[in-house]
Amino acid sequence: MMHMTFYWGIKATILFDFWKTDSWLSYILTLLACFVFAAFYQYLENRRLQFKSLSSARHPPPPPRTGVSAPLIPKSGTRSAAKAASVLLFGVNAAIGYLLMLAAMSFNGGVFIAIVVGLTVGYLVFRSDDDSGDAAAENPCACA
Repeated sequence: MMHMTFYWGIKATILFDFWKTDSWLSYILTLLACFVFAAFYQYLENRRLQFKSLSSARHPPPPPRTGVSAPLIPKSGTRSAAKAASVLLFGVNAAIGYLLMLAAMSFNGGVFIAIVVGLTVGYLVFRSDDDSGDAAAENPCACA
């Protein structure tokens, strides 16, 4: 039966039916995996933001045209490798973020704490020295 409130214990099912913990060893390994994936999420987010700033720094936007001659859909030039990497990392990062959210929804207290601590440590190690004042980049939600 799935829990609908937080509980503490070593018996948990995380994401899939085959990922069940029934001993201290499997529970500790699960907590470690959640911690590592959460920190890895922050690492990928840092790489994605760096690729995004790299692609936008290389190609300044053209001056906007107004009036009747302005196209409805502006033509985009050739996409740079940095922009393609940023788009790819966004998709991978979104998938990891949603998987972390679903793992937290197992309502196991240890899993929840491991994910939050992993996100916090990952932010400290990989993103705390970012000087980008982008409010969207500072969203604490792992699934955003």
